[in-house]
Amino acid sequence: MISFAFSAAIPSAPSGPGRPRPPARNWWPVAIAAVVATALLAGGALAPAHAQIGSTTPVRIGVVGPFTGPSADFGVPMLNGIKLAVDEINAVGGYLGRPLELVVKDDTANPDQGRKVSQELLAEKVVATIGFCNTGVALKAIDLFQDAKSPLIVPCATGTAVTAKYPAPDSYIFRVQARDAIQAPFLVDDIVKRGWDKVAIFADKTGYGEGGYNDVVAALAAKNLKPVHVARFDLGVKDLTAELTAARNAGANVVYSYTVGPENATIANGKKALNWKVPQVGPWPLSFPFFLEGAKDAAEGALMVQTFIAEPSNERRAAFLSGYTRKFQGKVAVPMAAANAYDTTYLLMYSFLGIRDGNLNGKAIKESLEGKMKTYYGVVTTYDKPFSTQDKDAITRNMLVMGMVKNGAITFAYPEDAKRNLIIQRKQ
Repeated sequence: MISFAFSAAIPSAPSGPGRPRPPARNWWPVAIAAVVATALLAGGALAPAHAQIGSTTPVRIGVVGPFTGPSADFGVPMLNGIKLAVDEINAVGGYLGRPLELVVKDDTANPDQGRKVSQELLAEKVVATIGFCNTGVALKAIDLFQDAKSPLIVPCATGTAVTAKYPAPDSYIFRVQARDAIQAPFLVDDIVKRGWDKVAIFADKTGYGEGGYNDVVAALAAKNLKPVHVARFDLGVKDLTAELTAARNAGANVVYSYTVGPENATIANGKKALNWKVPQVGPWPLSFPFFLEGAKDAAEGALMVQTFIAEPSNERRAAFLSGYTRKFQGKVAVPMAAANAYDTTYLLMYSFLGIRDGNLNGKAIKESLEGKMKTYYGVVTTYDKPFSTQDKDAITRNMLVMGMVKNGAITFAYPEDAKRNLIIQRKQ
């Protein structure tokens, strides 16, 4: 069981003449505790008499994702980010004195399994759910949450359709991740600026690959471009030599890959075997271990879209990275997945704090997410009105940066992005 409470603003560590700034790992839990305690005391004081103040009944939060199987690469960091956020807040209480309890379900990256475990979560009366890494799995299950009027916040799945399926005012589906409809134009703008205008698209046949392919084609069309070659393939493919050869013969000067697993490495290794030295670009799965470890030196120089790169550019990010390393005894495998999920967890708690009477029903949580929350100073960004009745996506294009594989790790592709990262980009 995991109990949970949360803060409004995050104070700065003590500093000034004669008062050196202590490391983030020393002061951060104290800072959280102080602010959370203040927020909870205020909430309790203002709550109506019928609120469940003093109750110790846990608040059950669903979590669904691929914690085993081919997408565990980013499913496990997502879960760890949620656990880290919850543990921090457990240390200082809960919602009106009630602990939070995570109800975790493994979808194994399988759409049918994802639907099955989503039904189980709803049957177990969770008040809201955080989840889904795979777009195809999410799309198979989101109608269950919508029909049940049970809020779902997606921290990883990027498919544009995830938050577009239902009219925004009625939708219970929220997201704290960059949808493909903004990732694709962002990356296309970058590669065209670099002079790479003959694009070969390699996309898998999942819902993720299909949606991403459509978004890339639309982004190219906006530049009056068409792909010079398109390859569609099944998950698990081990050899794409024939398709890579066809792309080279078509004159491609960049490969845009859209898949989530080892297939990205299959593309990189295939290019290397052909001695075809064109860049590989794509969305955030190019930052996953399946690619970095599977392609090794063939991955060098690959470019991908990121919302978060694991560099301690401010105290909030430094505290998150050090806290993750301590708790899970190692560096975060997919920083974006962990950071977005961590922030998602706090945003959900903020929505609870906007509900003074303790009645955490779906409608109340939805309305609080849409405009009743205080500003949350997060790891990825500062969330000031991240959602509204008309907009269920918290991440906007200005928050994106280009990442690059360098020496087997992800860093900023542009020095100016590293500098810009020192300034928090808020939603536009």
